[in-house]
Amino acid sequence: MPDDNLRIGVFVCECGVNIAATVDCDEATEFSKGLPGVVFAIKNKYTCSEPGQQEIKKMIVEHKLNKVVIASCTPRMHEPTFRHCVSEAGLNPYLMEMANIREQCSWVHSADKKRTTEKAKDIIKAAVARVRNLESQTEIEVPVTQRALVIGGGVAGMQEALDLADTGYPVYLVEKSPTIGGKMAQLDKVYPSMD
Repeated sequence: MPDDNLRIGVFVCECGVNIAATVDCDEATEFSKGLPGVVFAIKNKYTCSEPGQQEIKKMIVEHKLNKVVIASCTPRMHEPTFRHCVSEAGLNPYLMEMANIREQCSWVHSADKKRTTEKAKDIIKAAVARVRNLESQTEIEVPVTQRALVIGGGVAGMQEALDLADTGYPVYLVEKSPTIGGKMAQLDKVYPSMD
């Protein structure tokens, strides 16, 4: 997408005091407004909340945003939430990038708010640079063969083959030795029965 067609929106989350206590979110938001391709930036108390998501949807439509950066917590926690949110606003969910300014910034650099804010701005800048190059993606479904292959006929392999077979899947057990049982087959007595 040519740079003159970019309409990036940046949403900076305070996460209550989780981010706002150590990052100057107003400064980070103002900084975001000056980044290439960014046409809109706003600070929000709780971006993952229902009102926060409604604001994202509204701003995508109102400002004709075609890419979004959400500066908040870890993608592990809320990436599916925000992908669904931007999708509901009509934006391809893969045109959204998260900037983790909570776990990677505010939670680990609480001693110096100025330096923590500078790091948050760098993280946001990197996310904006990345989102500039993202392209729409389409999820595909791939057919899966409903069979299982277990490699190794030791005790663990045999147990796994039995467990999988109990779920109804055909199971193929492969063992390199001429007999199954692994190390167990080499023992003459087994605890606790000593058989």
